[in-house]
This record gives sequence, structure tokens and C-alpha cells, in this order.
Amino acid sequence: MSIKIYGDPGSGSLRRVTTAAAIMGIAIERANIDLFKGESHTPEFLALNPHGLTPVMVDGDTVLYEASAINLYLAKKVGSDLLGSSARERHEVLQWMFWSGEQWRVFSTLTFNERIVKPFMGQTGDASITDLAFANIRAAGAVLDRHLAQRRFIVGDRLTLADIDIAAPFSQSARTKVPFDEFPHLLAWQQRLLDTVPAWAETKRELDGRMDAAIAAVGLKF
Repeated sequence: MSIKIYGDPGSGSLRRVTTAAAIMGIAIERANIDLFKGESHTPEFLALNPHGLTPVMVDGDTVLYEASAINLYLAKKVGSDLLGSSARERHEVLQWMFWSGEQWRVFSTLTFNERIVKPFMGQTGDASITDLAFANIRAAGAVLDRHLAQRRFIVGDRLTLADIDIAAPFSQSARTKVPFDEFPHLLAWQQRLLDTVPAWAETKRELDGRMDAAIAAVGLKF
């Protein structure tokens, strides 16, 4: 039985899972869920994830949502060193994945909601929310930029799940205009991932195609 992944191709969180699966050589069955059409709020989908969010993984009797949890499950399933190659590295990978969820990605998500989702739904974004998000992005970005000043990757000398988690906000940054350009080491690291991780570059092309088409279809300009 194949591993089934539900998600919208325009989702940075789905991108994290499809990238990791490709790197680990894990075959997955994709089930597209159009978030803009509300397909994540059908009774059938809400039975998988009551939050109405993607991605969701179904592997036999195992159902998981939250991209980080899915990636940890997949890495453990195949014994991938994306989790780190030593106990110390594994602990550091987990630290940075948790850091990303608490200190980093959430604020880019808030910005995406205000600058992309609300206009798409015909609503006006709240500038005070964006200002709050930018302040937190700058605070966390300064920490991350210092961390990357002398490093090629987040943990150790190669790609791990920590890189994939922390890179996710770049998926929408060209549209949301979050202030990543203030952090040169962060920008260099992201470009390094695009240059050296083919799956990351490929999923960027998929996501950009999906988002550009969805935005053009409703005539939005950012």
C-alpha cells in the first residue's frame, strides 16, 4: 500500500513533505486538495485533519497531519540521515525544527494570510498583524543569520530536516515581501539549497506555477 499525501501544490508545508520524500527516495501517492476552493473543509477531509489544513499523510492505519511530524515519520520509517547522523545531530535537528515552528514559520504564515489569502477572498489585510509578524521575523532572522555566518547548513555539514523546515517560508517570500533580504547569510543559504538540492528547486517550480495560476485567475496583483 502506497503512502498517500493530501495537499495543495501551492502550499509551502506540502513542499516540505514532497521535498523530503523525494530526497529519501520514498514513493508517495499525491492527492490534490484545492485550498482556495475550500476542499480541505469537506466532511471527508476534516475526518483526516479537523483543522482543515494540509498536508495530511495516510500510511495504512497511520494518519498524520503537520508537515514536520510527517517528515519525522518518513525519515524514521526508512532510517534516513535527514534526521542527523549522530545522537547529537538528531537532537540539534529537532531543536531547530521546533525553533522553526515556534519562532519562525508562524510569522511568515501570518503575513501570507494577510497579504495573499485575504485579498484572494476579497478581504483587506490587517497592517498591524503584518507589522507584528515582520518584527518577529526580523528578531528570529537575526539569530538565524548569525548561525549561518560560518555554516553551509543548519546542522552539521549537509542537508537535514532542519533546513527543509526553516527554508519553507521562502516558498512565498517573493509574494509576501517578508524582509529576508536584510539577512545576507540567510539568502546565501537559501540559494545554496536551490543550487545543491534538486528536489528543493523542483518543488519551487511546482509551487510557483500553482500560485501564479491561482493569483492570475482572480486578477490579483501584488
